Amino acid sequence: MQPNNQNKKMFALITGSSRRIGAVIVKNLHASGVDVGIHYNSSKSEAASLCAELNELRPHSASIFPADITLTNQAENLVEDFINWSGGMDLLVNNASSFYPTPIGTITEAHWNDLIGTNLKGPLFITQAASKALKKAQGSVINLIDVHTRSPLKNHPAYSSAKAGLKMLTRSLAKDLAPEIRVNGISPGAILWPEDGVSEGAKKSILEQIPLNRTGSPQDVADCVLFLLYQANYITGQIIAIDGGRSI
Repeated sequence: MQPNNQNKKMFALITGSSRRIGAVIVKNLHASGVDVGIHYNSSKSEAASLCAELNELRPHSASIFPADITLTNQAENLVEDFINWSGGMDLLVNNASSFYPTPIGTITEAHWNDLIGTNLKGPLFITQAASKALKKAQGSVINLIDVHTRSPLKNHPAYSSAKAGLKMLTRSLAKDLAPEIRVNGISPGAILWPEDGVSEGAKKSILEQIPLNRTGSPQDVADCVLFLLYQANYITGQIIAIDGGRSI
């Protein structure tokens, strides 16, 4: 899938993109001809390695940008640093996310600030800071949400609430930033198992809830990003589930 306008240089900032799904999104966009900003918080070595790999393929086509997006000033500086490098922005992908259980009785303010900060607050302030450049480019915002905004995940009330907020933020921004900017969401289901592990019994239970009876891949999500960027000029305010039918 290639850009509609082959002559237009495009620039995309992808948050939380040094590894996992974010890194695949970066590689897919880069392969389509987009110059990419790779944001990271703590995964500097992975971000630098990915950036070097992409610049080998196309010199000066990628750069890395550190920021703790739970802090408003750093979220805003991230956008400023990216635009200073690129000169503009055609796409913002809010992918960065903290994810871990917070059972009732154990939740701390630090948990709340982190989960709300990465999943809701950061995307809001990053999008706000990027809105001028995105309007100039008639650009697009894509937010990574979660299948659990339809049915909350047990022992994850803070995370589930943050992602539910991001879902509504996506729809709100689609109204507020129209007609210059399109804003959509992607809601992944079982794509990658959590890094802290999942029991085989839990995996079996999850797969039984998926009509396609299998997990997806990060490439499925990355391909949807390309669709929303290049082939969806009349789509805004929508949340696309990449979940094998689990949400039905």
